Amino acid sequence: MDAQTIVQYVVIIIQGLIIATVLMLGFGGLTVVERKLVGRFTLRYGPNRVGKYGSLQILADMLKMFFKEEVIPGHVDRTVYLMAPALSLVPALIAFAVVPIANEPIVLPFQVFGATITINPWISNINVGILYLLAIGSLGTYGVILGGWSSNNKYSLLGGLRTSAQMLSYELPMGVALLSVILFAGTLNLNEMVRQQDCFFGLGCSLGWGWFIFVPTLTLSFIIFFISALAEAGRAPFDLPETENELIGGFATEYGAMKFGLFFGAEYVHMIIISCIVTTIFLGGWQGPFAMQLPILQPIYFLLKVAVMIFMFIWIRASIPRVRFDKMMRFCWKFLLPLGMVNLAVTALIVAFIKFGSPF
Repeated sequence: MDAQTIVQYVVIIIQGLIIATVLMLGFGGLTVVERKLVGRFTLRYGPNRVGKYGSLQILADMLKMFFKEEVIPGHVDRTVYLMAPALSLVPALIAFAVVPIANEPIVLPFQVFGATITINPWISNINVGILYLLAIGSLGTYGVILGGWSSNNKYSLLGGLRTSAQMLSYELPMGVALLSVILFAGTLNLNEMVRQQDCFFGLGCSLGWGWFIFVPTLTLSFIIFFISALAEAGRAPFDLPETENELIGGFATEYGAMKFGLFFGAEYVHMIIISCIVTTIFLGGWQGPFAMQLPILQPIYFLLKVAVMIFMFIWIRASIPRVRFDKMMRFCWKFLLPLGMVNLAVTALIVAFIKFGSPF
């Protein structure tokens, strides 16, 4: 193995560690941001005691999690019980690997051991990026299910069972919504999808506003995908696996200290990753006015869109009450999935008409 390959592998590992650190810091910051925003939505102050305007609340929460006593109940399946939080968090972290935050790699103006250092605005550029996201996204479900089962607690088990039913059900409309996008884009590569969103049917190419969300059938795909993503992330109004008024704490009832913190972090990292995926697939990713002329704008546009999507998650939590579990499942199977199938058929007809013309 030559020096260039070794250096590039080291760069990728460092990139991965940086992204994982940023995501975990984002989780910590979002806990405070969400509490402040929900407080404002509901005419309260939110955290305001630790630091100026509650700015140090994240530090107080971290110290509490780190130094809280570690208690492992005697009736749990110890091995699976300890593995479950990590199984929930790690898939959320590695899902970011295929998300591009800019268009072109950056070549640093110096060499290391005679090798050129190239920093890509993604970890891996694979041709089946969407399939990778669907596969990795499904793995996080195992952590929650196994956490509920290994706790040997009926409330935890019910929370885990709810998770399995909810995740498996809402993956179907999510996949169907993505199929419509794949048909329109003609690729599974996320980089290619973003590049196709520069023009709106040949108009305004320098503005980078040809986002898929502006295509009528893909607008519906975006709505279906976003609703399904709320359920996949276990966010309100679909946070049924951990309903405190029904299941005490759901799958996390027997967890405390940093073990609970990992489950808590997984939810917020999922929210960040889903916002990144929605931004990439439907909102043009790094595309924006003059993004190609000024590459420095690309990650800025990407982060702004992600911030808007995260705000949407929080806004929905503050606005919509939790639904009943049977109604949530009925909504998926009897409305969302059939709607997605009809939308997929219409999208297929439109794409066929554009590519092959009218059969008449």
